[in-house]
Amino acid sequence: MRKALFCFAALVTVIVIAVGLGTVVPRPLPIGGAIAATGVSEPESHKQTRRILVLSSPIHTDIALPISADLLSRFGFMAKDGLDPALPGVHYLVAGWGGRSFYIETPTWADLKPGPVARALTIDQSVMHVSLTGAIDPGHPAVMPIDLSEAAFMRLLAAIEASFTADAQGRPILVAGAQYSEFDRFYEADGWFNALVGCNVWTGRMLREAGLTSGLWTPLPGLLTASLHLHNNDLAVP
Repeated sequence: MRKALFCFAALVTVIVIAVGLGTVVPRPLPIGGAIAATGVSEPESHKQTRRILVLSSPIHTDIALPISADLLSRFGFMAKDGLDPALPGVHYLVAGWGGRSFYIETPTWADLKPGPVARALTIDQSVMHVSLTGAIDPGHPAVMPIDLSEAAFMRLLAAIEASFTADAQGRPILVAGAQYSEFDRFYEADGWFNALVGCNVWTGRMLREAGLTSGLWTPLPGLLTASLHLHNNDLAVP
């Protein structure tokens, strides 16, 4: 019994250390012994920026992208699948990545089932989830606004677009019949999902493509957002 308790305590200690280091240690790692500031310079700060939002739930994060001409150009394929981002009243396209079984079969906590949970804790195919929404309050506790320059915003769009699996014609592949409502769709995605390399790790990787620094390993929303605040000056990226 004492040995079992010791092993359990050691495991908890290792997890706590890993989570702590995963948040504090920056990714990408600093070059030349110092972490480069990500805040914009004074001249750059007066240039046009795009405000994205990182949306957090207890276990999941999404990226809300403001509707714009360049976004509609990249994601106009959704209109053929019955989800037109150019519809009046749409302010954001919300994108997220996750495990196919858990993501599709668990629209609410009331829908939680053992099978999808088991696959999420082991390994599962991945999917992209996209939805359309109206205005979002940037001051809400579950919302983190981030201002990006034009170049950074375009890098983010390209990274998210590249997360979709494409068919022979280069078009993202719809997961037929998988949706929560008339305002969302699921698509096949690149990569495999598990709890250690999950949706929040994907969100961090997308934001790094836009020039942000995140923690080395951020499997939970709170760890990701804490690391973003820790490693970025004013969350503005040149």
